[in-house]
Amino acid sequence: MKYVSTRGQAPAVTASQAILNGISPDGGLYVPEKWPEISLDWSVLKTQTYSDLATLIFDAFFDDFSVSEIDYIIKKAYGKQWETDNVVSFHEENDLTYIELFHGPTLAFKDVALQALPHLMTTAAKKQAMSDKIVILTATSGDTGTAAMSGFGDVSQTEIIVFYPEEGVSEIQRQQMQTETADNAHVIAITGNFDDAQKAVKTLLADESLAKDLKAEGLRFSSANSINIGRLVPQIVYYIYAYAQLIKDEKIKAGDEINIVVPTGNFGNVLAAYYASQIGLPVKQFVVASNENNVLTDFFTTGKYDSNRHFKVTNAPAMDILVSNNLERLLYFASGQNSDEIQAYMTALQEDGAYVIKPDTRANLNKFVAAFATQDQVSETIKKIANATNYTIDPHTAVGRYAYEQTAVTGPTLIAATASPYKFSETVLQALNMAPVSGQAALAQLSKMTGTEIPIQVATLFNKPIRHKQVIDSKQILATLKHEIF
Repeated sequence: MKYVSTRGQAPAVTASQAILNGISPDGGLYVPEKWPEISLDWSVLKTQTYSDLATLIFDAFFDDFSVSEIDYIIKKAYGKQWETDNVVSFHEENDLTYIELFHGPTLAFKDVALQALPHLMTTAAKKQAMSDKIVILTATSGDTGTAAMSGFGDVSQTEIIVFYPEEGVSEIQRQQMQTETADNAHVIAITGNFDDAQKAVKTLLADESLAKDLKAEGLRFSSANSINIGRLVPQIVYYIYAYAQLIKDEKIKAGDEINIVVPTGNFGNVLAAYYASQIGLPVKQFVVASNENNVLTDFFTTGKYDSNRHFKVTNAPAMDILVSNNLERLLYFASGQNSDEIQAYMTALQEDGAYVIKPDTRANLNKFVAAFATQDQVSETIKKIANATNYTIDPHTAVGRYAYEQTAVTGPTLIAATASPYKFSETVLQALNMAPVSGQAALAQLSKMTGTEIPIQVATLFNKPIRHKQVIDSKQILATLKHEIF
């Protein structure tokens, strides 16, 4: 199986090469040249474990890895670091099923992929007989950086450099990043926003001159962001697993179409749901849920992607994004794999901050609907669900829950519950009309109010010393990077 660039100006590569490269040399993103053929026998799948299904999906998409290599990666990724034996758990609310994706080391859905990616990457390096040290370059709006460091921390042959916006991350996210203890981790705040960091990171990853300088030092770049296909494929698994569990619990019958609601910023999580549909998951509608940075809502409503708008720092900070990179991958398939068309869109985005897709391409997005929630609506939704069902959700899941109501989809529906409410305890408490507190006090207050235990992952977080204090302007990223690694 080969992976090709969405922009069509780079050679096709194997899965292991795509994972190591992170981004294609032409600035595009790697996508499967064709969809793998997988037999989804739901009568069998409903009896299998999460690791069984992960093995099935990994084998299909990463077919240049051996059976023993995939088994090793799955065992390392989905072991005792998870609170639940099957990685994810579920909460039922009438036709709506929350897939709780936050039971990993950093309490966010990013863990599902980022516990696997380091082992995919180091195994790929051995397959390619590569002796260079891999420098993982990551921009984060709060969760990716923490999850990436949890995955890559002290993994041999790697260094990980995380850039995050100084303003906008939650106190828990900041504390998780600044107290990271791994010797190979470098954490740097920037005075710009997430889009500034992501743009700089993508530019560095595609910089051929810099790549030569790195090569001379025995180094090479890759990425832990969802632009890396090794981040995206593991996320397919939980949609397949969730559907199988709905069948097992007799909520649906095999072949029934479902809706999938995903709160999204960079579009990776909802794209994984789309990939799942392309290999046999029956989906009626994809609900794309945004916060006040609602560029995706406008795009799916009008066919125009326009990032020329005010960037807002919201109470759902992991979605504070105006340039959703993974949309490029969706448009590649919606355009009939027309890389020239994609190149034109991405050039317009870079030069003008906007593009309009062709009518035929837009027609192929008819399964996507979109809505957004304001900050007040996020708070109101958290409070409403807590009062009505005694279930506490984080602000990002609240964005999805609000969009679910606004789009009025009907029938069995999965919603991605992307983070633990404890990760955004201050915002959740505020929504529940509690007096403002922060840090350890906020964790304790949320525990008391909800009758739940503080997750062990953050129980002692605020007792840890701050190790990473550096703050730079986004224009200093290249100079800072060179200082950190050379």
